[in-house]
Amino acid sequence: MTAPSDSPVEDLSFEAARDELVRVVAELEQGSPTLEHSLALWERGEALAARCEEWLLGAKRRLDAARDAASGGAGE
Repeated sequence: MTAPSDSPVEDLSFEAARDELVRVVAELEQGSPTLEHSLALWERGEALAARCEEWLLGAKRRLDAARDAASGGAGE
């Protein structure tokens, strides 16, 4: 059993958040000895998933902006 990381979620890169989320999900699937630990893992997992989504949305915005710039600013 591992404790959720103490690293602030908002400081994690996409890859670090994704990797930790994989570990959290695996640990939740194995079952936790206490309800409190399970809740802490769940909360950390939710925060990590939100961080990954934030990174992905940012990447999509950057790609959309690059496409717009490459096409002369014409929207779809």
